Amino acid sequence: MAEVSSPPPGFELPLLLFAGFRSLIDELHAELAERGHPDVRPVHGFALQAIGPYGTSASEIGRRLGVSKQAAGKTVDRLAGLGYVERADDPADARRKLIRLTPRGIDVLTQSAEIFDHLRARWVATLGAERVAEVESSLRTVVPETAFPVDVPGWFG
Repeated sequence: MAEVSSPPPGFELPLLLFAGFRSLIDELHAELAERGHPDVRPVHGFALQAIGPYGTSASEIGRRLGVSKQAAGKTVDRLAGLGYVERADDPADARRKLIRLTPRGIDVLTQSAEIFDHLRARWVATLGAERVAEVESSLRTVVPETAFPVDVPGWFG
């Protein structure tokens, strides 16, 4: 008689998803370090995404990240010190400063996208294209259709 296996415990799914996420992020940052971006941390990537291509205020960065304006300001200070962002006058509001990506900030995002493509290709080489596509499709089915969240730093806080 065949043995019936029981399903894994429910807590295993989020741990596996997080471990997969963590392994991709760790590999990304190791490669970024080799490519001239050794000081970039995961929170920086979320902040750079929150700033976006047109720039925004520190308050808006904080809102998008789910952290306080002060916490966002500290991250912006660090990114500015590393040369990834700059502060500029906001043409729409003289009282406000815009945080904008510098060419170095754009470069790290461009390289990150390229590295993620390579990491996905490695998963395809290991698991097969069909299985990776199935995982992606399945996650799209269960994940809300809102834009990809960048508020992970605040969520973990």
